[in-house]
Amino acid sequence: MSVHLHWFLPTGGDGRTLVDRHAYTDGGVKRSRVTPVSGVRAPDVDYLAQIARAADGLGFEAVLTPTGTWCEDAWLTTVALSQHTERLKFLVAFRPGVVSPVLAAQMAATYQRITRGRLLLNVVTGGDSVEQRRFGDHLDHDARYARTDEFLSVVRGVWGGRPFDFDGEHYRVEGGLTALPPDPVPQIFFGGSSPAAGPVAARHADVYLTWGEPPAQVRAKTDWIRGLAEAEGRTVRFGIRLHVISRDSAKEAWATAERLLDDLDEDTVTAAQEALGRSESVGQQRMLALHGGSRDGLEISPNLWAGVGLVRGGAGTALVGSHAEVADRIEEYHALGIDHFVLSGYPHLEEAYWFGEGVMPELAARGLLERVPTAPLAGVPAANGRPASAPGGAPLLLSGGR
Repeated sequence: MSVHLHWFLPTGGDGRTLVDRHAYTDGGVKRSRVTPVSGVRAPDVDYLAQIARAADGLGFEAVLTPTGTWCEDAWLTTVALSQHTERLKFLVAFRPGVVSPVLAAQMAATYQRITRGRLLLNVVTGGDSVEQRRFGDHLDHDARYARTDEFLSVVRGVWGGRPFDFDGEHYRVEGGLTALPPDPVPQIFFGGSSPAAGPVAARHADVYLTWGEPPAQVRAKTDWIRGLAEAEGRTVRFGIRLHVISRDSAKEAWATAERLLDDLDEDTVTAAQEALGRSESVGQQRMLALHGGSRDGLEISPNLWAGVGLVRGGAGTALVGSHAEVADRIEEYHALGIDHFVLSGYPHLEEAYWFGEGVMPELAARGLLERVPTAPLAGVPAANGRPASAPGGAPLLLSGGR
């Protein structure tokens, strides 16, 4: 069976660093005051369109767009980028607690018609109460998952094309419907490592997403979700969220990983670890446990590097190695039942090409990938570092690059 490869849209900024485009000025707590970080590419539509076109041309199936305070709105950004691409799907992340489920269902249906069926949904319940309260949401962790359960029940109900009634703790809907249901119905991607999250995934997820833990831990998690889904009479597919640093040799890849660490002083790491340590997310705590805040022993499994998680929340691990080694690890996860790989790298434009030109042919040769473009996409730089030209021969400019 082929793997599904997805890339990432850095709508919070991009660059050759693990630091966001904003630095927190209150000791790492994500509250109000932020200052710009220099040398980071702004997420303007021209630069994001370059990444989207590169992903489209290289053969990625979709791009994930994040949600939250520190990034652009995923719905608006991706529907704009859909006009710059031909085939690429958009995995739109959104928080169910800040929008009506009937409105969300209608938005998804409209999106499908505008883009001719290129929407996937990534439902993010939220594991940070500070962030949730910023959007007016004051429920606690477990209550948020209970609300997500009801939210997805309503969304699927109103997609049925007939008036739908629902009377729950968090939502009461009378005659909810989408006059024109989405065609096709978007796949729902969902993640969560807590006891409160598992049953929601079992009842509603088409694809359960986990962050990049070592294979044994991933197997335990997928076995858990698979068992819960079987009890619901459902089958759930599985995906994994990873960064990637793939080069012509393992030495080059690990040198690139080390350069990312060179930008991080101890104060930055300490502040980030303190902030991330306050997260209610069980998945985030599992990420932190992989490295314990130390730069020592960051290769926690063959070719699996936990350095990203020293300063960034969410997915904190990267596959690092030669193209063949990265393909080995993807094949290993695939053997555990992982079909969807949501990947990213710094910077996202260049790393898409390193992966697309290096790893994708390896996966195709192993029978794990059906489509590999025969030629690089015009108008964007390839990973070999040679100068690129825009259409007409003009030099290609990377927005905000350094």
